[in-house]
Amino acid sequence: MRKKVKPLIRWGIPALCLVLLAIFVVRLNQMEKTPLVSRAGQTFEKGVVTQILQDNLQPDGSRVGEQTVKVRMLTGALKGREVTTTSASGYLFGAACRVGLKVVVIQSVAGDSSVTTVYSQSREAAIYIFAGVYLVVLCLVGGRQGLRGALGLVFTGLCIMFVYLPLVYRGYSPFWISVLICVATTVVTLYLIGGPGLKTLAAVAGTITGIVIAGIAATAFSAVTGVTGWNVSDIESLMTLWNTNGVQVGGLLFSGLLISSMGAVMDVAMSISSAMCELTAHNPAISRGALFKAGMNVGRDMLGTDSNTLILAFAGASVSMLLLDYAYDLPYLQIINSNNIGIAIMQGLSGSFGIVLSAPATVLLATLLFKRQKTPPVGEGPAE
Repeated sequence: MRKKVKPLIRWGIPALCLVLLAIFVVRLNQMEKTPLVSRAGQTFEKGVVTQILQDNLQPDGSRVGEQTVKVRMLTGALKGREVTTTSASGYLFGAACRVGLKVVVIQSVAGDSSVTTVYSQSREAAIYIFAGVYLVVLCLVGGRQGLRGALGLVFTGLCIMFVYLPLVYRGYSPFWISVLICVATTVVTLYLIGGPGLKTLAAVAGTITGIVIAGIAATAFSAVTGVTGWNVSDIESLMTLWNTNGVQVGGLLFSGLLISSMGAVMDVAMSISSAMCELTAHNPAISRGALFKAGMNVGRDMLGTDSNTLILAFAGASVSMLLLDYAYDLPYLQIINSNNIGIAIMQGLSGSFGIVLSAPATVLLATLLFKRQKTPPVGEGPAE
């Protein structure tokens, strides 16, 4: 009887929670958005280039002006018809059209007249293929754990798209919504990977502790330096959402920091908890002091590389800005006191505080959990 109840508890309760979450998400996303721009009659449709009527390719390989092309429409009101349209040579809009290239067309139809222009090359298929290949490779290399990790990744993405964004759009605090998302995705991801048990509990608690530390560090940095979510580069556009929907744009910076640091903190916490669980299972007589010391040794080895993870990630995202600062030979005082540099430093260091301090927090929690009983945790013995 006990063997039948255990799978029911392990998968029945999570399945019920998933159904309730799905109902909540469906109801949450049933809302009408405030129109920010008029798009009456304008749609984005798929098409394929069938003919180049006038090219803008120059002898030196550059493109100047516009291309005039024929596109067979694949979707929309003009589906199946060939239209003559233009494609700009800009870096942000348009595409270097060639026969057979699939494109996205901005289409405005009013009665018998229509206006079209090429918006960009169609990247939808390539994006889904790359994402699919990544998930397949993850499952092939990681086996069952890779499959569970892929499910956790999908769950995280869905939570951000269909829970975080709608709640923030409705005017709720981005910071606390991100805390909710981090807790939920951490529990689900680590539960999928580690299953129910003390190992997962220690990893979840360590991850949440690290994320909270990252938030505290960012708040302290903001209070001392004056860098806030109102100093981001796209604040002018965000102010529109603040005026129309009451979106708390000042909290977006810190909420993004928590979400971005979650993965690295989760990695540290789960690795330490798993190693300590294995050690306890192989040596049930180990003392608390010895277990704590062994866990800290594992944590220190991980921090040697993981401490750079977020700093390098945010530095990589800021390469264009750093190059412009270098090219313009800006004074040191201007660079170090600029908002963009301050935000990048805050994000990198605050997230790294969370990673570094999640290690001793996880070690301490795992020691207390694993050594509160004399035998190895049930179902968490030596790996086969």
